[in-house]
Amino acid sequence: MKQQKGSPFPILRDDCVARPADSTAWDWSALRARLARGDGREFWRSLEELAETEEFTRWVEDEFPSRADDWRKGANRREILRLMGAAFAMAGLTACTRQPEERILPYVQQPEQIIPGRPLYFATAMVMRGEAVGLLVESHEGRPTKIEGNPRHPGSLGHTGVWHQAATLSLYDPDRLRSVIYRNRPSSWSSFLSMAANLRAELGDGRGFHVLIGVRNSPTLSAQRQELQALYPAMRWHEYDPLGRDNVLEGARLAFGEPVHTLYRVDQADVILSLDADFLMSMPGSLAYARQFFSRRRGEADRRRMNRLYVVEPTPSVTGAVADHRLPLKASQVETFARQVLALVTGQGSPAAGGWERFAAAVAQDLGAHRGASLVVAGDQQPAAVHALAHRLNAALGNVGKTVIYTDPVEFDARSGREQLGELASALAAGQVQTLLIIGANPVYDAPADWDFSRRILRARRRIFAGLHDDETGQLCEWRLPLAHFLESWSDATAYDGTVSIVQPLIAPLYDSRTVHEILSMFTDRPDRSSYEIVRSFWRQQTGAGEGFESFWSRALHDGLIRDTQLAVRTPLLRASTEGGQTGATAGGLELVFRPDPNVWDGCFANNAWLQETPKPLTKITWDNAIYVSPKTAERLGLRNEEVIEVRVGGRSVRGPAWIVPGQADDVLTLSLGYGRRAGGRIGSGIGYNAYLLRTSAAPDFCAGAEIRKTGERYALATTQNHHSMEGRDIVRTGSNEEFLRNPALFRREKDEHVRRLTFLPEWKNEEHKWGLVIDQNACFGCNACIVACVAENNIPVVGKDQVRRGREMHWIRVDTYYSGSLEQPAIYFQPVPCMQCEQAPCEPVCPVAATVHSSEGLNQMVYNRCVGTRYCSNNCPYKVRRFNFYLYADWNTPELEPLRNPEVTVRSRGVMEKCTYCIQRIERARIDAALEGRPLRDGEVQPACQQACPAEAIVFGDLNDPRSRIAKLKHSPLNYPLLAELGTNPRTTYLARLRNPNPGLGQEAAAGEGRDG
Repeated sequence: MKQQKGSPFPILRDDCVARPADSTAWDWSALRARLARGDGREFWRSLEELAETEEFTRWVEDEFPSRADDWRKGANRREILRLMGAAFAMAGLTACTRQPEERILPYVQQPEQIIPGRPLYFATAMVMRGEAVGLLVESHEGRPTKIEGNPRHPGSLGHTGVWHQAATLSLYDPDRLRSVIYRNRPSSWSSFLSMAANLRAELGDGRGFHVLIGVRNSPTLSAQRQELQALYPAMRWHEYDPLGRDNVLEGARLAFGEPVHTLYRVDQADVILSLDADFLMSMPGSLAYARQFFSRRRGEADRRRMNRLYVVEPTPSVTGAVADHRLPLKASQVETFARQVLALVTGQGSPAAGGWERFAAAVAQDLGAHRGASLVVAGDQQPAAVHALAHRLNAALGNVGKTVIYTDPVEFDARSGREQLGELASALAAGQVQTLLIIGANPVYDAPADWDFSRRILRARRRIFAGLHDDETGQLCEWRLPLAHFLESWSDATAYDGTVSIVQPLIAPLYDSRTVHEILSMFTDRPDRSSYEIVRSFWRQQTGAGEGFESFWSRALHDGLIRDTQLAVRTPLLRASTEGGQTGATAGGLELVFRPDPNVWDGCFANNAWLQETPKPLTKITWDNAIYVSPKTAERLGLRNEEVIEVRVGGRSVRGPAWIVPGQADDVLTLSLGYGRRAGGRIGSGIGYNAYLLRTSAAPDFCAGAEIRKTGERYALATTQNHHSMEGRDIVRTGSNEEFLRNPALFRREKDEHVRRLTFLPEWKNEEHKWGLVIDQNACFGCNACIVACVAENNIPVVGKDQVRRGREMHWIRVDTYYSGSLEQPAIYFQPVPCMQCEQAPCEPVCPVAATVHSSEGLNQMVYNRCVGTRYCSNNCPYKVRRFNFYLYADWNTPELEPLRNPEVTVRSRGVMEKCTYCIQRIERARIDAALEGRPLRDGEVQPACQQACPAEAIVFGDLNDPRSRIAKLKHSPLNYPLLAELGTNPRTTYLARLRNPNPGLGQEAAAGEGRDG
């Protein structure tokens, strides 16, 4: 196995180069006819499975295709028996590999607050797109190892997303900028301070001094900005986020004539219309909105109050996947759709007979029937006119003050970031920039292509850059300053509702870095202030300098927020006229849609290997981006998966592999941002294509008139969608809410009762505790937070693209995506699959060395020191949930990654089987705490990492011996069912069947896949 030079992870790309494309084409008409007749599988995971291609059939026939080449060539009966004998001979050894030696040293003087082996928790906040999310960070002997949500914070409510879970890996990233660099040579902060002192005298009134900073929304930073403006009145300050909320701001101005901030009370809405808004995952407040939305759908919810969600979007999102009705529509047509709904709601339009107009009529009627209890949300990527229409719809429906709340604008809503960056681009082009200070922004990579920052930035006489990595922008600057990670920083930040949090560090800076506050302070007459002093000084001025400040400060740090700092509620007045006409693209041809990647976002997480290897929610692609096309468009253009195409628009072009996505709007090409990096780390550089090269200031979100050219090449993508297939067996169960209310017994099966077959295995008593897990498919929306949380908690290694393509990903929990219905408008289902913790586990009796054993509390445990790698247990597991270390995936050589690991979990070496054990380390920690306090374990006290991270609370863990526990009640729900009950494994992990709430007026064609069997 080759390893990328200098990389802490085995990133293999040997067979992932461009090669001639497969010339064979699928029979699309046969696929559609099969789906229409219903003689195929009702639920399918990929087009290859649906078409039963030769490649997919080979993959399924050989459960471990990655090892086929190792055995089929030259293997005979004598050789196999010899190798089996060697395996049994090794059973007497402690393991088949030896762990690397590590040296440990005791404390000479143990810190008073630290108990070795006992983690501490500190409240802080992470800022993304200007929104602060409150966190609780676990620290072992001063090392941040795991991040959880802060239950007190309105932005997290105790849960997290994938980016928050992966933040610890970004902290320990060995590719971070480590020291000051001046003109490509090592320098020092003292040298920079000397330069800054001379520069302060030279700047005068600040004419020609420009500051570009990533959106942070910090009250202390705002005060520093005012301080700098007072020192340098002619200075220009620019804030920019490549995925900023410019459309949201302009939409409010169109509707109200002034900027306002919009908050949603999703839990109060009976009917919701999403206009291309992925409000469950990618909008500010998404963690809170997901919690609110699924509170009306989870297992304990009152089914008579189940909400209904309509989604109109060009490309499938996780919000669209859980919709009761989803309409694929070009991004440019969403505005027309919204206008039609508004006209019908206000009685100024007439319903049409067919097409999307019929869908709009049904939506308008449903919204009108739930006035004051409905909600319309517009997506950030939609133009300002759509946001203005959403405001008018909510006002016409009487939702303002009920499901929609308006407040004073947060700072990032006050001025268009794209407008600010455009001013800087114009100043650079005109040669008006003498000194350019860039902090936490990368315009050379992510600015609109027509502004050509890679050339314009060189026109600034003095260029100073501060960032986490030496990225594309940093490499064009004279001074490159290492910026501190938020887990190393003192700061403050504002949540989506205005609540302010103090950002406190968990660890001293790992490298010679400084915070944004300290760097800005270097341009004032107090250059040596620390960020701690700056932040405390600001809040002392805000609260008064009396004796009560220390109490205020301590409480803010403890709670992770400053109380009563929410934004003031307002009631803005709608303007008589919102806008003059449509603003969406109207040109014909293919339409390009730009979307942030669900893992690496806008590219700022490109060097995070955890996020790179996490399968994307719908396509399951890892380590790459692709160009998404619909089945009809692929059929018309003759495209196949992985076929490299060149996309041209406006004289610019990019090349990337095509990927056919069921549910994609026709004649729409979706390009994922965040890839094609040239600098910023060894993990993320050189992967994928750069969609920013086609994104312009005039059309930053979508544009029409694109053309494609087939190159005749093929690029191999690593996708897990066909991995671990359970071959179409009874996996997904679904039905309508109306069916459930009418007859819940329909969802019970005789074979669901614990099938007892003749077995040599004992009956397990589980007298003290009987641990179990329930996964509510009504609440899972495929965000993947559970996967990354499990990786962070259990020291799960990264294996790289080549190993993923061979089916060797190591994730202990996976989220399978299933489709049902037509290719154009399928229903989409998500199903997390961890170890089932079977009562009669098929893996246990076949292990020759008793490495997989059953505990007295019902856990199927792995004894790593016994495992000799026969993999019999994996062969015998019908759920495909065991993972094997084919190579030494764990990185023992990069010292920066050592503090990252959870000391409560073994770091596995090569040659052992590993899997989920319900985070047994957390069970034992809670057991010890309860014993020390002389009390029994409380319900909900033990939460596996996947449960604690899940923003929708789709995962419930607990003791089945406690009849009052939440899980015991869910196990008795009519919706509860086990996977593959007919096998008699009696799994402790079970599922709640997915219910939809379709509108009877739309029929089943827009709510495909209704059926109770998989």
